[in-house]
Amino acid sequence: MNDTESAISFAIFAAKQRDAGEVEPDHILLGCLRAISRFGIATLGSWDIDLEQFGIDWTRQPAGPRPKVAFSQEVVDLLDRAALIAKSTGESAVGVNHLLAAFAHEERGLMGELKRSHGIGNTSWRAAVAQLAFAQIDGAKANSAEIETRRVRDYLTPEQAAEELGVHVQTMRAYIRSGRMPAFRLAGERAIRILRADLEKVLEPVVGDK
Repeated sequence: MNDTESAISFAIFAAKQRDAGEVEPDHILLGCLRAISRFGIATLGSWDIDLEQFGIDWTRQPAGPRPKVAFSQEVVDLLDRAALIAKSTGESAVGVNHLLAAFAHEERGLMGELKRSHGIGNTSWRAAVAQLAFAQIDGAKANSAEIETRRVRDYLTPEQAAEELGVHVQTMRAYIRSGRMPAFRLAGERAIRILRADLEKVLEPVVGDK
């Protein structure tokens, strides 16, 4: 489940908890804030929004299949606005950031309350949501880079492999020549790489003296 699905599921959960006949914009906003929160605190720009002040038990997860529930016309309009915002940024899928941006001009309900209590303006809200979007992108790139780095490091040079095993590099090269250590040559080059997982293939158990 992605963040948007999580936000919508929690919005439905919140509507059911409050015996609301329809999912209203307040429920969507609560779902979005919960989706970006940590330990019940949603941080946007310089504002720390405590979900507990709205009576939200942030430790609870909606359980079971998503129940069927009607969306109010206001929510339908909000989702349409979020879709237009996503389209304007060249994105096909609506994210939590697009939903939050769609609340920028809302003055009623929970959004109006947040604006008054936190001194939030339309421009400052959109700027905070934009920062959130960039932070998510940077985080995704960082995770991708970390995965790529780990993947690259799975292949070692003979020198690195020798260091890993604590042997001389010439010993490692002898293992490769004899076939005891599987190795790969980079296409069209003389450079050799060894799969880290193969290092154990030159190890054998030591049998103690009887």
